[in-house]
Amino acid sequence: MPKAKVNGVEVEFEPGMTVLQVAELAGEEIPRFCYHERLSIAGNCRMCLVEVKPGPPKPQASCALPAADNQEIFTNTPMVKKAREGVMEFLLINHPLDCPICDQGGECDLQDQAMGYGRDDSRFALNKRAVEEKAMGPLINTVMTRCIQCTRCVRFITEVAGVPEIGLISRGEDVEITTYLGSAVTSELSGNVIDLCPVGALTSKPYAFNARPWELKKTETVDVMDAMGAAIRVDSRGPAVLRVLPRINDEINEEWISDKTRFAVDGLSRQRLDTPYIREKGRLRPATWAEALSLAADRLSAAAPARIGAIAGDLQDAESLKATLDLFRALGSANTDCRQDGMALGTGPRESWLFNATIAGLEEADAILLVGTNPRFEAPVLNARLRRRWLAGALEVGLVGEAADLTYDFDHLGETASALTALAKARTGFAKVLKSAKAPALIIGAGALSGPQGAAVAHAAAEVAKAFGMSWNVLHTAASRVGGLDMGFIPGEGGLDARAMTAKGALDVLFLLGADEIDLS
Repeated sequence: MPKAKVNGVEVEFEPGMTVLQVAELAGEEIPRFCYHERLSIAGNCRMCLVEVKPGPPKPQASCALPAADNQEIFTNTPMVKKAREGVMEFLLINHPLDCPICDQGGECDLQDQAMGYGRDDSRFALNKRAVEEKAMGPLINTVMTRCIQCTRCVRFITEVAGVPEIGLISRGEDVEITTYLGSAVTSELSGNVIDLCPVGALTSKPYAFNARPWELKKTETVDVMDAMGAAIRVDSRGPAVLRVLPRINDEINEEWISDKTRFAVDGLSRQRLDTPYIREKGRLRPATWAEALSLAADRLSAAAPARIGAIAGDLQDAESLKATLDLFRALGSANTDCRQDGMALGTGPRESWLFNATIAGLEEADAILLVGTNPRFEAPVLNARLRRRWLAGALEVGLVGEAADLTYDFDHLGETASALTALAKARTGFAKVLKSAKAPALIIGAGALSGPQGAAVAHAAAEVAKAFGMSWNVLHTAASRVGGLDMGFIPGEGGLDARAMTAKGALDVLFLLGADEIDLS
């Protein structure tokens, strides 16, 4: 492995690494605004300047400079210090003194690096330029006068989200970040530009002026808006949840989250039931918990075991599922189901309802067949992984189901289960791609497994997977589904499933555990 010296300390590094990465391997902190580990290199903020020998007698941008064997890198010489102070002074020439009213205050890279690497004064006495605000939709708040043109948002929207709607226009000091057609950003991952922006140019519109970061209690948890289980951090003040941010987890969500995950917290402050209600003479009246629980216990006790049942919803925790299952089995009832959408899985081996390749494992797949799913909206972060693999030219994608814009090209093979049957017998077209693939994977959506045709689709998909040696992966949309199936929250022997339990006259008492979407009409 090649070696380099960073401030006199020798380090080994992988070929292809940049000077910035080598310096960080040696434990040196390099300031940066435009560089981001998961985006392409732009090299336009010039904050990461270092001195390199052998090389020209001037500071160089370490993020865009390939490291070489026997190179000497200096990050703290007088030349580097003066260069960084100069760059910071230029960055602040047009940046307004908005810190007291800026939502980024307290967690702002520009504040931190101005303190750490900037001058204590400015020699610029002319008027600052002002930039018009841009309409980026109801989620992203813009104050473009603060923008330092690092282009992180442009690269993210173009490369990761696959919706090239933000860009740089004009030249020189007139340059501006804007949406090309002056319209809202339509990506389902658009909220991530808020985290990426190193200044206060792009902030969260629903969170605007709500709190300062040092006021918030930070709780690490897992997202339940889809079934991926993205690592998130919930920031709250007192009883109110104010925002959700991503945590880094390379196995699942890297450091992105969907807009649904980020902004769903608004619903926690509106129309929440915090009091039990009892229906009397066709009207609901508020009741105490003791009253409500006593009434529920009486109804469950009075009915025959075969005439009571429980349906669990999609957002239930495993503890409440286990308690409910134990209760109804103790009461002698076999009528339990966690598949309120009528999913056809749950009785075979555990692998039949898992995502067996793992999310990180899809990085190895060279051919993927999507069945009855639109991962762009059902699992946006997973879709971003597939897009990255496709952009690298290492992935072929086939789709059975409704065609949609997935942000990458695919072969549309049909919309019904008959397309799967035909694919299993085919020898040309996408079948040839699957046959020659080294690590093919099948991803079947929860929607394809639901409804009257769910079992037939599952059988046809299994035949395709078997024919081409593909890994079997179920892309769930319900966060609690795998936990419910794992613990056997399905009908016992002779028990009714969710569809049968909701039929007219089937039961005397139906217990809904967070099953809000069940059709009781």
